[in-house]
Amino acid sequence: MGDPFDDLLRGVRADGTAVGRSILTPPWALRFDEGAPLTLCVPLRGEAWVVLDGDDRPHHVGEGAAAMVRGPRPFVLTDDPATATRARPLREAGQADREPAEGAGRTVLLAGAYRFQGAMPARLLDALPPVAVVTDDDCSPVSDFLESQLTRGRPGRRIVLDRLLDWLLVCTLRDWFDSPGACPPTWYRAWGDAVVGPVLRAMHESPGRPWTLASLAAEAGVSRTTMAGRFTGLMGEPPLSYLTQWRMDLAADLLTDPAETVAAVARRVGYADAFGFSTAFKRVRGLTPSEHRRAAS
Repeated sequence: MGDPFDDLLRGVRADGTAVGRSILTPPWALRFDEGAPLTLCVPLRGEAWVVLDGDDRPHHVGEGAAAMVRGPRPFVLTDDPATATRARPLREAGQADREPAEGAGRTVLLAGAYRFQGAMPARLLDALPPVAVVTDDDCSPVSDFLESQLTRGRPGRRIVLDRLLDWLLVCTLRDWFDSPGACPPTWYRAWGDAVVGPVLRAMHESPGRPWTLASLAAEAGVSRTTMAGRFTGLMGEPPLSYLTQWRMDLAADLLTDPAETVAAVARRVGYADAFGFSTAFKRVRGLTPSEHRRAAS
């Protein structure tokens, strides 16, 4: 069945040029100023502090915890907030994958930047605070396995590390959304609802179907009035409005593929003709499909 979480993460990938492990001895401070939309920072051993530019409140990241930092604002990762002003660029940190992490005070740091492709992952950024620190133990096995892979020189190491880091990000996101102090997006909270959950899954699995209130209500096994009221109450918008926005986000990503014609995209997201689709697309996104395609390219 369709899953909004899967859909949002489909275009999120670790950037292999910005994934690395460093062994650092105090005092140390690394500056992240490349403007990545999202950066995952994990002290595999030791601890760190995240200091955002223009923010006087440092965020502590303990050993085994993970920090998701939303860009493009630069930030510093350091062993002591007092040393943040003396930070050096991350690219000068140096990699030490084969150096043993021994000695008092050493920090083994894993950091990876994420480049987003497409409109749907932007919804993910909107659901995150500038810094989200996750201390849940559920991701510890992933971190341990990732560290073990970092020290091995087997073929395909880079792509394996990128995918493992993607795995760790998914685990971290789920733990953060489930934490008591988080404000997860409405669709995440509604996913487990007995009425709204089946409706969301149906929309995401088959966006091109000619959905009506009646057919969506049938997916949940309730009346149209019950379904529409429950959906609007949990999601903050009517079901067909959500469906339109979801279709346009999906279409925006499909249009970046030059092999997809506007008419083909229209059919895939539930429109019988390109004209009606183009009108809806411009109303929602402010550009015609052709204009969006040119801008994206």
